[in-house]
Amino acid sequence: MARKQLAPEDWSTAALRAMARGGVAAVSVNALASELEATRGSFYWHFKDRDALLTAALELWERQNTASLIAELNGVTDPRRRLRTLFSTALGPQEIAGLEPAIVAHAGHPAVAPVLRRVTDRRIAYLTELYADLGLEPLPARRQAVVAYAAYLGWVELRRAAVDVLPEVAGTGDAAAAALEHLLAELERPGVRD
Repeated sequence: MARKQLAPEDWSTAALRAMARGGVAAVSVNALASELEATRGSFYWHFKDRDALLTAALELWERQNTASLIAELNGVTDPRRRLRTLFSTALGPQEIAGLEPAIVAHAGHPAVAPVLRRVTDRRIAYLTELYADLGLEPLPARRQAVVAYAAYLGWVELRRAAVDVLPEVAGTGDAAAAALEHLLAELERPGVRD
């Protein structure tokens, strides 16, 4: 039986899944080839080496979880609704559970560091714009953006590490929906003008 033709994105997605399971060290060409039912030759057809795969995988994460989401949100004119949609999407069910905390945990890795810096910078800039659109001056908008981003990172880390203890941080369920609604209300509060 002929094997299916794999694209670079197939390898990159598999690398992201491996990273979510076990960090950067879990991204092994042999393990991914086995998971994808492919040969090492297929890997080397697309990538020079493992580092090239790591870079491609992280850039895929950057495109899908930052650039594409921001582009989608640009069509939402109401800033409050845009903020709600952003956090509802970011804190909703995850395509690759545990990926964000795994990437952040490897912030010092040479392949991870530049992409994570770009993503963090872009996300903070976008959140700052949102809070400014809600009426905050530039400095308070930036501070609120940092607080909101810290809340997001904490939420996804708790989901990875303690969802059995804190069902409120799960991606689905009544407790999670109520907790997410509370978080959204708190994150919106600084933008409310009297």
